[in-house]
Amino acid sequence: MPAGVCGCCGALRPRYKRLVDNIFPEDPKDGLVKADMEKLTFYAVSAPEKLDRIGAYLAERLSRDVVRHRYGNVFIAMEALDQLLMACHSQSIKPFVESFLHMVAKLLESGEPKLQVYGTNSFVKFANIEEDTPSYHRRYDFFVSRFSAMCHYSHSDPEVQTEIRIAGIRGIQGVVRKTVNDELRATIWEPQHMDKIVPSLLFNMQKIEDNESRTAPPASPSVVGDKEENPAVLAENCFRELLGRAAYGNMNNAVRPVFAHLDHHKLWESNEFAVSCFKIIMYSIQAQYSHHVIQQILGHLDLHKKDSPRIRAGIVQVLLEAVAIAAKGSIGPTVLEVFNTLLKHLTLSVDFELGYRRSSAGSAVFSSSSKESDERIVQNAIIQTIGFFGSNLPDYQRSEIMMFIMGKVPVFGSPHTLDTSQLGDLGTKRIQIMLLRSLLMVTSGYKAKTISAALPQPFLDPLLSPSLMEDLELRQLVLEILHNLIDRHDNRAKLRGIRIIPDVDDLKIKREKISRQDVSFMKKHGQQLYRHIYLGCKEEDNVHKNYELLYTTLALVTIELANEEVVIDLIRVAIALQDMAITNEDNLQMFSRCSIMALVAAYLNFLSQMISVPAFCQHVSKVMETRNMDAPYFLPEVIFRDKCSLPKSLEKHDKSVFFLTNKVVESLGGSGYSVDRLSVPYVPQVTDEDRLSRRKSIVDTISIQVDIMTGSNTEDKL
Repeated sequence: MPAGVCGCCGALRPRYKRLVDNIFPEDPKDGLVKADMEKLTFYAVSAPEKLDRIGAYLAERLSRDVVRHRYGNVFIAMEALDQLLMACHSQSIKPFVESFLHMVAKLLESGEPKLQVYGTNSFVKFANIEEDTPSYHRRYDFFVSRFSAMCHYSHSDPEVQTEIRIAGIRGIQGVVRKTVNDELRATIWEPQHMDKIVPSLLFNMQKIEDNESRTAPPASPSVVGDKEENPAVLAENCFRELLGRAAYGNMNNAVRPVFAHLDHHKLWESNEFAVSCFKIIMYSIQAQYSHHVIQQILGHLDLHKKDSPRIRAGIVQVLLEAVAIAAKGSIGPTVLEVFNTLLKHLTLSVDFELGYRRSSAGSAVFSSSSKESDERIVQNAIIQTIGFFGSNLPDYQRSEIMMFIMGKVPVFGSPHTLDTSQLGDLGTKRIQIMLLRSLLMVTSGYKAKTISAALPQPFLDPLLSPSLMEDLELRQLVLEILHNLIDRHDNRAKLRGIRIIPDVDDLKIKREKISRQDVSFMKKHGQQLYRHIYLGCKEEDNVHKNYELLYTTLALVTIELANEEVVIDLIRVAIALQDMAITNEDNLQMFSRCSIMALVAAYLNFLSQMISVPAFCQHVSKVMETRNMDAPYFLPEVIFRDKCSLPKSLEKHDKSVFFLTNKVVESLGGSGYSVDRLSVPYVPQVTDEDRLSRRKSIVDTISIQVDIMTGSNTEDKL
């Protein structure tokens, strides 16, 4: 007979008590009496109405043994409870469960680590049991609080500390599994619970040393390996499982504590952990909820709009990683909101940068310079995010975003929705560069079926306007954007580098017959393109890259948009550029004049081989040979070298080094081209916009350009 039970009274005790008493041996070291446990289990299954009494009596004994530190009997009682739980699935098990949970709570409240671990193990076993009917009144508030506290447990013995923390994480995992599948018992998603669970998991995840497990897509939560003995890995798996079970309505409560944790521990600046957390979130949640997380990140960025640039850059970097993952699935209705918020923060960053620059006079030079550099980091992160997000959108959405960004660019005569009135000249230019860099990334890889779809007039007009401003970087960006949109057959890489190509056939240029829609586009807007190319060549601050981009623009127009009429127009433009360099009415430097000559040579060499008119090719080749002997500085391979001796003038050169209109007319006329227009020199009419943009500051010009743009539009008459 078990110790502590009187023999004369034993027969008078209720049978269930006698059966419970019998499972306890005289020496607790002997463990549970298996034969008597089988009798107790059979009795409980046969008389389920007695389960609540069995549970209450076991709880009474366990509470007494805990107080008396009889831990052997405590373990036996919990083992018996575990076996009864596994064996009984009747309706009467609910009162028994209440007794069981009460006993688990007793163990968790004890100061003995072994009891806490044992209680956690029992709870985890219980959590894996599927009950026949849910118990709507049962709450797990205590267990959430207790397991969360165990996740932060500190002890002088590292092994004990790790053991308790692992128990806490496993306990949280058990609570999640027990509750999240029941829609009518969704209390686990309440903020007071999530504010304990999520930070507890993140606290342990911070200790991880191997980042690879965090950045990979989630493994199945049921996979349990040796690595789960590491609190960080176990916490991560639990966090993934929690997020994977979150419904749309619970997403905010699940993710909001992550922001609070990162804010509280100042983890945005060195944001490796922040990035890892949101990679886990984006990989774990259901794909259709991705846009909700992106909205929350945007909202958090707004909350920190006045914080240090490194914090804002960290949040934007997290947004970039989230967008990169969401772009593979569903982004949802947040597209314009993402771009609008990012462009707003881009403007703010430029404003902050200029403010630091204005205050850099005096003793704070170093500090302000550092902050300026940090703001550049913010701006680059925003541009990367805009570009990546935009380039992963379907074409119909991407075209809308292109128009949206272009509408924000402050340009001459076009209404724009970004307020740059407080930024001044330098700030406006910075905004223009940033927005065009964003647009460049969004247009990368965009393939419209027709050029009019890629370059509608409301987009083309403001796009070409910045190319006339006296800033070489703006002009370069505009030309690169044009390349993205015109090059529909990926030929640009083959044209890289302004040079004389011996045999264009070796490039294996891909092209199709020009469509009627593209012919119509060139009739309507071709002169606008020519005019901007022509005027772009005249800019005094052009460098090698500018000439290379101008050459590529001419070549791409030839490949994608040139019928016979366009070919004649392009030749007229090339001859006009040559004449401009010779006459030098704009007082260009000798380097610029020779560079224009080299650009014309490279382009006409390309064009002559593309249209394959032997007489024209012969004339171009002969000019090349003469230049190679007498005027090598008119060739791109020479003029764009680091050291090139320049001529003192161009007027004394023999006409054999120039492309002659009469020779071109003669060679093309014999091949059926309508060459009448070649005899009329190409002279683009320079509008008031062009003249003002060379003399006035950007802001001054914007203020008066509205009146000017209503003037004559003569492109169609040329």
